Amino acid sequence: MSVLLQASGLCQQYTTGKTLFKHPTVVRAVDSIDLEIREGEIAGIVGESGSGKSTLGRMLLGIEPPYRGELTWRGAPMPAPGTPEWRRLRREMQLIFQDPLAALDRRMTIADQIGEPLEIHGLVPREAIRNRVSELMGKVGLRPDQAGRYPHELSGGQRQRVVIARALAMAPKFLVCDEPVSALDVSIQAQVVNLLYDLKLEEGLTMVFISHDLKVVRNLCDRVVVMYLGRIVEEGPADEIFANPRHPYTQALVSSVPSAGRGHAKRILLQGEPPNPASRPSGCAFHPRCHLADAACKAEAPALIRDSHRLAACLKLRAAPNQDQVREIHA
Repeated sequence: MSVLLQASGLCQQYTTGKTLFKHPTVVRAVDSIDLEIREGEIAGIVGESGSGKSTLGRMLLGIEPPYRGELTWRGAPMPAPGTPEWRRLRREMQLIFQDPLAALDRRMTIADQIGEPLEIHGLVPREAIRNRVSELMGKVGLRPDQAGRYPHELSGGQRQRVVIARALAMAPKFLVCDEPVSALDVSIQAQVVNLLYDLKLEEGLTMVFISHDLKVVRNLCDRVVVMYLGRIVEEGPADEIFANPRHPYTQALVSSVPSAGRGHAKRILLQGEPPNPASRPSGCAFHPRCHLADAACKAEAPALIRDSHRLAACLKLRAAPNQDQVREIHA
């Protein structure tokens, strides 16, 4: 598959706590991310809250410019936000939000909100907007009689379908789904996940699916990227990640996913909370919570080691790899 979107050395940091008598604190939310999104795939980004998943998603869309690093779209540099080139590119890239009620205008009907991007960008003649809206509603499983309703008159799953329909109105090539099912009931989650997968097949969409729910990621995604404290600690095909996780953090996450025939005794419990990004631990950021950590882990930050089509950043995996097998993580 060809590369649709590529991130190189992507960093994002924020300055907080600046006062007249206090020095500002620098928080690095995304730290030296190298990532390729291939055309036609669904790439899952997983990790605990605060790992930088949502920040990375916004950066991949060009909504949030990076502090450092480069983004390319089909091999060309990503245009600067707010430029005419960036606005044209936005038609091909859409975001599906975590909270559909917050993403919708409560004063507008469902049909008006789905049709709004069509009118703004002049994608179809004005007289054809109603038919296009009906077509989009049918595609995501909404009934024609719901067109005149307002967001508060719909269920959570129906509102999320409206958000998806509005994103599809632009005929995008790339979707970033930021926790799109986390606020929904389990049965509704399955419906929305199945809808996204069907749309991927029918529309040829490329997706980044951000989630902390590994059950959903396992069933939906082709490839999984595991983040911890702003960095990628493991990456690879979804079936291999779940069958044989290599990084201790990934092992703990995968062990928490219910599986038939596996008891609680095999679950790896993570101790404590993720460290404060403003006070990152020395060496491997995961060492304060890792049951395998030793003195070397506290002193040295691991590089991402490539083994075939897998990547993992753990000193325990290092076995004198060739230089071309290692992708350094910059401090």
